[in-house]
Amino acid sequence: MAPDPRANGRSAAAAELVATCARGTESLVAEELRAEGVVGVEPLRGAVRFGGGLADGYRACLWSRVASRVLRPIGVAEASSPEALYESVRQIAWLDHLGPEQTLAVECVGRGPVRVDEGAAGGRPDSPRYLALKVKDAIVDRLRDETGARPSVDTRHPDVRVHVHLEGGAATVAVDLSGGALHERGYRPRGAAAPLRETLAAAVVRLSGWVEPGRGERAGRGDAWPGAPLIDPMCGTGTLLVEAAWMAIDRASGLLHARRLLRGSGWRGHDRALLEDLTREAEARERAGRARAAEAGVRLYGFDASGEAVAFARESVARAGVEGFVALARRDVSQLEPPPGVARSVLVVNPPYGERLGEVETLAPLYQTLGDVLKRRFGGSRAYVLVGEPALQKRLELRPSRKVPLWNGPIECRLLELPLTAPRAPVTAAGTSADGEPSEGAGPGWRKPSPEAEAFVNRLRKNRKRLAKWARRAGVECYRVYDADIPEYNVAIDLYGERALVQEYHRPRSVDPEVAHRRLQDVRLTVPDVLGVDPDRVALRVRRRQRDGGQYERGDASDRFVVHEGGHRFWVDLERYLDTGLFPDHRLLRAAIEREAQGKRFLNLFAYTCTASVYAAKGGAAQTVSVDLSSTYLDWGADNFRLNDLPEGPHRLERADCLRWSPPRGERYDLILLNPPSYSRSKGMEGDFDLCRDHAPLLRRVAGWLAPNGALRFSTHARGFELDRDALGGLHVEDTSAETVPEDYRRSPHHSFLVRR
Repeated sequence: MAPDPRANGRSAAAAELVATCARGTESLVAEELRAEGVVGVEPLRGAVRFGGGLADGYRACLWSRVASRVLRPIGVAEASSPEALYESVRQIAWLDHLGPEQTLAVECVGRGPVRVDEGAAGGRPDSPRYLALKVKDAIVDRLRDETGARPSVDTRHPDVRVHVHLEGGAATVAVDLSGGALHERGYRPRGAAAPLRETLAAAVVRLSGWVEPGRGERAGRGDAWPGAPLIDPMCGTGTLLVEAAWMAIDRASGLLHARRLLRGSGWRGHDRALLEDLTREAEARERAGRARAAEAGVRLYGFDASGEAVAFARESVARAGVEGFVALARRDVSQLEPPPGVARSVLVVNPPYGERLGEVETLAPLYQTLGDVLKRRFGGSRAYVLVGEPALQKRLELRPSRKVPLWNGPIECRLLELPLTAPRAPVTAAGTSADGEPSEGAGPGWRKPSPEAEAFVNRLRKNRKRLAKWARRAGVECYRVYDADIPEYNVAIDLYGERALVQEYHRPRSVDPEVAHRRLQDVRLTVPDVLGVDPDRVALRVRRRQRDGGQYERGDASDRFVVHEGGHRFWVDLERYLDTGLFPDHRLLRAAIEREAQGKRFLNLFAYTCTASVYAAKGGAAQTVSVDLSSTYLDWGADNFRLNDLPEGPHRLERADCLRWSPPRGERYDLILLNPPSYSRSKGMEGDFDLCRDHAPLLRRVAGWLAPNGALRFSTHARGFELDRDALGGLHVEDTSAETVPEDYRRSPHHSFLVRR
């Protein structure tokens, strides 16, 4: 059956064009096309129909930052069955579009009443993949009949990409005018994660109103650039920043595709002279746009807690050619401040969504911190936050003036427009502002704690007063001041010098999430005042048992700082890892090792950041050997050795699985510390390790490495741990927990044992 040029009341022969796009962005694509002078623009669902010629199609490919593809229909085929689809597509004059020497790919989308051929083979006959194969066969067979040769299939980089859209009983057959997905701009570094497509990033920037589309990328609202710079507090690989910068300098986002088409063989219907003219026009516009943006002082700022992300962002910015407009720095969101001299700004943020089970609670503190920082430091600005989980939106504690539905792949999101008013004066401990008025709003310093918090505040204040005296006498800088003393406030609070770490224990299912959130807010509101700690120096995390070795995952230390303990110095980090780099409850155990280490050979298994090895070395150990599977923590341990001016020679760090490691032949140790995880299943291990189940064979094996009269100190934090003494026959084991658990950890004691052969 020949294609009907007027199927569904539309004329395929009229060269009408279609720009596909993510759901929720149709109006943005239509706005972009109209701004470029494209005619006949009509938004549809997930697409925009427009224009009547190649010039409009090329302009869409070059200048639509939000569209996914630009399609040029070439016919409408019957799709009542796979065979009917094959016959209809086969009748299209395919030599007008590609030759047998070229490559092609076929994509089929949409739905229709395709009747299934019961005798068909090679997959479900009504599946898009099967129908795409039927279309490919029709094209190949037609060209082979006419030329005696057939084109090859290349699904990744074809010369011609054919798009088939099923609707009802018809299929619109089109060629992809751009030759590929328009989100592929060419600046994203290889190996960088891609949580946000470039087209969706452009949509977010458009919706922020920072610029408006059109020739010269006109400044948008009255507070757009140059008066308000753009800031991305969690810039990741820099996609939002690059897209915004390209808008500011009037750079066509589709130039890469246009240049590829001019170099390659592509679709036979291309007008290369026309495309060359439009490409030169785009390059001239960019030159003028760069000069205009530089004169206007356009400035964009990107920050991220991850050093790796900032490095990727720098590469993206450099590859995009916008280094002169974008400033990047490594900075945790809690440290975010307006750039010097900037009174107001436009902030665009794509924070993590929490797609996997359990991640929402883990991410809640991040969203709370983001909301607090926006309220406290960016009054008079506007923020646009892309949120994929409604529960996390609540944690921002900011009321959006607009919610725009957007789709990031399969994830339904909302872009929240957050007008940021200047905050009122901070509240006092009594819950009133400095001018005596009741506090309004939410967040640390701007919300009154609940009446229930009084008991928590009283207990925390009492603990602080008692333990502060003890800590001063003992010379202790890192210690626990609260450990779920009141069951309703299920947190642990540790002081690290002038900073505090609040760890919320995993919420029991019996506790309503909103109640737990309110209580956590009470903690956040009161801890800085009671402990005398700057609110920006209070870290907050949710703590739960790790079942996959996650506490040892590599990451960038966002804000390492030095603490003092026992006359030594150690690097700690309250932000990036489950553990901070120092176990404060082991300080007495480390001190015992230091007293016993003089002239001895010391082995530290599961060495973590090698703090015990530093103690042993400072105690005069003749040799220390620190073994751990994590190169991240061994590097951290090497930093601790350097921080304490200890030479490298007698102190060896080895990366190995401690469950399989053995000392070099004949090497024995006078003193061993064994502090294994309660459970481990990290990537470098075979199988899993459960301490409660597997401790006896491990202890017997390690004790075999002791020198005569040597001692093995074994410690664990495993809950419910019971030593299997029957399985340790022949070893002398002494429970030393009473000697090694310090005053501040009596509510969460570890177990420790002294083992001798």
